[in-house]
Amino acid sequence: MTERTPPGSEAFPAELLRRLDAAVARRGPEYVARTHHLDEHGRPRFTNRLALETSPYLRQHAHNPVNWFPWGDEAFAEARRLARPVFLSIGYSTCHWCHVMEDESFEDLEIAAFLNRRYVAIKVDREERPDLDAVYMSAVQQLTGSGGWPMSVWLNAAREPFYGGTYFPPRDGDRSARRGFLSLLGDLSDTFHAHPDRVGKAAAALREAVRQDLQGQPVAAAASDEVPPAQALIDATVDHFKRSFDAEHGGLRRTPKFPSHVPVRLLLRHHHRSGDADVLQMACLTLEKMAAGGLYDQLAGGFHRYSTDARWLVPHFEKMLYDNALLVVAYVEAFQVSGRGDFARVARETCDCVLREMRDSGGAFHSATDADSEGEEGRFFVWTEEEIRRELDSLGSRETTSLFLAHYDVRAAGNWEGRTILNVPRPDESCWARLAGARARLYEVRSRRLPPLRDDKILTAWNGLMISALAVAGRVLDEPRYVAAAARAADFLLTRLRAADGGLQRSFKDGQARHAAFLDDHAFLAAGLIDLYEASFDARWLREALALAQATERLFADPAGGWFMTGNRHETLIAREKPAYDGAEPSGTSVALMNALRLNVFTDDERWRQVAERGFRAHAQVLRERPLVMTEALQALDFFAGTPSEVVLVWPDGEAAAAASLLAVLRRTYLPSRVLAAGSESVIATLAEVVPFVRGKVAQAGRPTAYVCRRGRCELPVSEPAALEAQLRAVAD
Repeated sequence: MTERTPPGSEAFPAELLRRLDAAVARRGPEYVARTHHLDEHGRPRFTNRLALETSPYLRQHAHNPVNWFPWGDEAFAEARRLARPVFLSIGYSTCHWCHVMEDESFEDLEIAAFLNRRYVAIKVDREERPDLDAVYMSAVQQLTGSGGWPMSVWLNAAREPFYGGTYFPPRDGDRSARRGFLSLLGDLSDTFHAHPDRVGKAAAALREAVRQDLQGQPVAAAASDEVPPAQALIDATVDHFKRSFDAEHGGLRRTPKFPSHVPVRLLLRHHHRSGDADVLQMACLTLEKMAAGGLYDQLAGGFHRYSTDARWLVPHFEKMLYDNALLVVAYVEAFQVSGRGDFARVARETCDCVLREMRDSGGAFHSATDADSEGEEGRFFVWTEEEIRRELDSLGSRETTSLFLAHYDVRAAGNWEGRTILNVPRPDESCWARLAGARARLYEVRSRRLPPLRDDKILTAWNGLMISALAVAGRVLDEPRYVAAAARAADFLLTRLRAADGGLQRSFKDGQARHAAFLDDHAFLAAGLIDLYEASFDARWLREALALAQATERLFADPAGGWFMTGNRHETLIAREKPAYDGAEPSGTSVALMNALRLNVFTDDERWRQVAERGFRAHAQVLRERPLVMTEALQALDFFAGTPSEVVLVWPDGEAAAAASLLAVLRRTYLPSRVLAAGSESVIATLAEVVPFVRGKVAQAGRPTAYVCRRGRCELPVSEPAALEAQLRAVAD
């Protein structure tokens, strides 16, 4: 039972207490409340409304002594009733500094009581509500010049921000801060009540700045802009990366280092078009160094979020689904271009890691795993030399132990806070193969440690990225199990997160789909379904992708061009963002652009090309002036400016196995500007309703036959792998 409501709060109504107690009870006897404040029976002393939510991040704060509200009308009605400001805290479940601020401030009884007496406090999971995150992050950036999480924003009851920042130490002098969080809360509450005109002016000015930032140039001006020149913009962008490139460690010459700082896939496209060997070397060195560093989990596969140092050694240890999905595609494409087996291995290991550690029982994928365990960041992943020697010597081969210690840079003093983050200073694939047994032993030992917390909500957008990753890896690496896993995830999303109007829901947890989906949910899943079609040749996925793209136009499109993040099912905020930034995740805009272009080639429906053209015009100013912030859109612009190939592979009914040698050519060939359709003669005949360019394509002389076409003009049909390879090479030139 809930003992009492949070300190400084009005007593909770009996019905709310009943609902909170029931929500906690449903979690069962194994439930462990995340709080320092327990009664003599080990039960949480405080429970707030976040216990009623499904978000793992919100639930982490359900037993803070802060009287948290979820975002919604109830909280703002309370702020109006009490004539109080709102304190808004935005974060996510695997955010290390979010945990720090929770422990220091939101678990502190004095700070919590002050918040409860003077504010209405709201918690938001940025991964469930990227629209709120975008609006209030823009406000924080306008105020401070930077941003991050936890995000701390002060609002009025009209949801307008008037002050903000990120992490604040709890009290004056803590972590060398002049003013701590508690003092700041007092100052801003006093100002809110004593100087309402000043607060109102600040809120009005900030509201207008956010609108300008997120909505950009006037629509009329955007509509008249010309589509920017692809080659010149890509060349200029690549030249920038050449000047900023870290030639020793890969990536950019800066810290921290994120994988997304270097757009590897854009570099591969540029190399493919230009033949620039330096650009290929930049892409390959970055991928090699990331996979050799501590950024990569050397035992389990998969990548941590970013590196805190220049050589990719010390990561921020959480693993995000989207990072791993995007990196799989980059490594697979680099394998196609370079032929390097280590890139294929890393892609396989990363897919296997996600399938093993992040897959839900229904087939979709969880969002992330935390950086912290046992109260320490990275504790789950690091080792002492003594631990490794003890475990590997027990396998009976000291030679293997010595080889492992040398290969993975294990030293008595460690390389990070007295412990070792496994990394590979001198990559050697033969040595890697010899150490398979040693890695398996240490992985098994590590699995007995207390693992990091898992954020097990299912996000449509991130699952769309993972479907793409598994589909691309399955097709290129000839791994049918990856394609099957992608299909199972796609079926889950289309079945369990479909809304009545044909759109999607954003998040799924505990059997519930919640929150109207955003632009990135629709765009990323549609892209994943197109990739899944090209890997499986099951026309269901292409039809579903087309339906989702149509829903995207209906729900999110600006008639003048481009798309809004929010649709007509979402609440109206102080600004409506048109995404124009490719960061750790691509923007929904960039992916929707590529979807429209691919569907134009598949369907021969000129409306899709017009959709893309209007999108490029809407973002022409950003693309011309700041192409570095839309590098994913530059890939779509390259596709738009070129002449994509239409590749068809058809075989006699019942003889799919005979097409294996032609499929092998398609797997190993890097051809970024193309679409691919395949199937038996009867399947191809049916597919022609959706994909006109397959019409009339038959298996010549009873043999599997490939057709390589551009804008409906086809090369001679071929049945020999060497001939197909030559044709693909010719259209690539």
